[in-house]
Amino acid sequence: MNDEKREFPQGIRWTKQRKNVYAVLQDAGEPLTPVQIYHLAERLADGEEYALSTIYRILAVFEEKGMVSKTAWIGDGTMVYELNRGEHTHYAICLECHKRIPLPHCPFAHIALEKDTDGFVVTGHKLELYGYCKDCRKEGIGENQE
Repeated sequence: MNDEKREFPQGIRWTKQRKNVYAVLQDAGEPLTPVQIYHLAERLADGEEYALSTIYRILAVFEEKGMVSKTAWIGDGTMVYELNRGEHTHYAICLECHKRIPLPHCPFAHIALEKDTDGFVVTGHKLELYGYCKDCRKEGIGENQE
């Protein structure tokens, strides 16, 4: 994780801790909880200790600057964060193991909502599908949920 190869957004003071949190989010393959970010950022910290409250403050700044999106998991309300990369991803989320499976395409890509909503302009959306992944279904979980 070499900073020289990373491009950090402008308009924010880049402390070492913020760089590490940004690096964690940039390398993540799925949205992460603040606790997951905390543990991964500590690995990059070269002996510097983090407080979980610092992670929350950094994420709040990133969210304010539009750098991350925040979503709550259904059920327990756990917040997860992911880097805004200029595109969006929708997920199928297992209610048992909480695995997040990215959908390959946006299900709304073909819909012309402006025409159907009398000129309403959509600037963003989120879609999460909830159910049971194939591994949990193999164990008999969610069998009668169809």
